[in-house]
Amino acid sequence: MTELHFADAETLDDLATFVARARSADADAAIRLQAAGMSLAAYVGVLPGRGLLAEGAVIGLRVMPLAVAADLDTTVPLSGITDRLARRDGKGGATLPVPPTTVHAGWAAVAPPRSGWELLGTVPTEDLKAVALQGIQEIAEGAPEGSGSRAVAGLRRAVWDREAPTRPPVVSGAAFAAHVLGFLTSAPVAQVFGNERWLRLSTPAGHVLVR
Repeated sequence: MTELHFADAETLDDLATFVARARSADADAAIRLQAAGMSLAAYVGVLPGRGLLAEGAVIGLRVMPLAVAADLDTTVPLSGITDRLARRDGKGGATLPVPPTTVHAGWAAVAPPRSGWELLGTVPTEDLKAVALQGIQEIAEGAPEGSGSRAVAGLRRAVWDREAPTRPPVVSGAAFAAHVLGFLTSAPVAQVFGNERWLRLSTPAGHVLVR
């Protein structure tokens, strides 16, 4: 599979926006492209998690329609998608060449379940946005310019791993991912689902998965 054919140019534009937002959180992050039939599931790593199994990883997901059936499962750098989208040169079009260079991402090694999700409740999106903005401010103030990378990484883990004061509870990192990926502007509430070790935060714009 060397190309993905999207339903229309607007859908490919949505992917471009999704990728750009993910790169704003981590410029070196990866995207897992998982196509089956007429749909594409695009996963991005927002927070990497810990250890070999990337425990605590926070992953963004958008599902998009395709115009031509595809069978694909590959993880590539976000920068590779950005480069190919840039070559459209404003001409529109709905075809994306798949980057040939693949990468290993711990969070992509275990796929989230497709079924068996239980609705735990809903959370106002304004509450999630407040959690995200508070965390961003706390990290900015706690890691001023010149802070070592290890200190910054430790502070980020401490902020985003903690439980947010929402009901039902979600980790603060899920609120951050939903905010940075633009998922909190499409509805007044987000649904929270659970499935064994997984948690999912969903709005009409996309999903955030936490393992």
